[in-house]
Amino acid sequence: MYEQFYQFTEKPFSVTPDTKFFFESEKHLEALNSLLYTIKERKGFAVITGEIGSGKTTVWHALLKYLESGTKVALISNTHLTPKQMLTAILDDLEIPFRDTWTKVKLLAALNRYLLEQASLGFNVVLVIDEAQNLRRDVLEEVRMLSNLETEKEKLIQIILMGQPELRQLLSRKELAQLRQRIAVSYHIYPFTKPEAKEYIRHRLKVVGTNGNVIFGKPALDKIYSYSQGVPRIINTICDRALLTGFLKEKFYISECVINEVAREIDELGTS
Repeated sequence: MYEQFYQFTEKPFSVTPDTKFFFESEKHLEALNSLLYTIKERKGFAVITGEIGSGKTTVWHALLKYLESGTKVALISNTHLTPKQMLTAILDDLEIPFRDTWTKVKLLAALNRYLLEQASLGFNVVLVIDEAQNLRRDVLEEVRMLSNLETEKEKLIQIILMGQPELRQLLSRKELAQLRQRIAVSYHIYPFTKPEAKEYIRHRLKVVGTNGNVIFGKPALDKIYSYSQGVPRIINTICDRALLTGFLKEKFYISECVINEVAREIDELGTS
């Protein structure tokens, strides 16, 4: 609605994980490089955690641009699955033919054949499980067993578990010690610092070609950080609503008053 008013090429603060807006903060680059290391070196397991809206999914989407040609990827986002359903979901996402009547042993054998075939062609296979904190213990055990699929030199499948901080608590359980021992890389994405948050806002505005048409005043930036506590998704929500408010009032300068107004509206919606 407001893009034309500010002369933007598109909305700068959408909450969708568009890699065009990927902000190379120290935290997000470290998370990205951790995943690249795990995959390229075929280390098997990596765990990435962060609060809701911290940018985990954006890091994952950015990762796709850096994967070697031929890398096959399976993404599991429905984590309320049984062990067998997890296997069939992986096969389905990798487009491996199977039948619903097959046993787990037969499903696993089909996956192993596929992985060996990909390895012989020089290709890597990556399994990403999002919202992994919701996985049942028996499903996590099934995922651990997948790491047994290997040659004498390397893992045949690289597994990335992504989730909220509860995932770290889940993996710390005594009964999951064997899985924990196989994790090559574990990284937690913390919220932005105040300088990072301000630079993040400037970065996203620059991507859409702001050319100085809109200005967030310093008090406004301070208020955005105070309200969001550096969480990217909350920053996006506040800034998007602030720009809409500025458009409705025909103002290019986003003041602290605008941010206060927007913050109140968000709080009211959250408690309604």
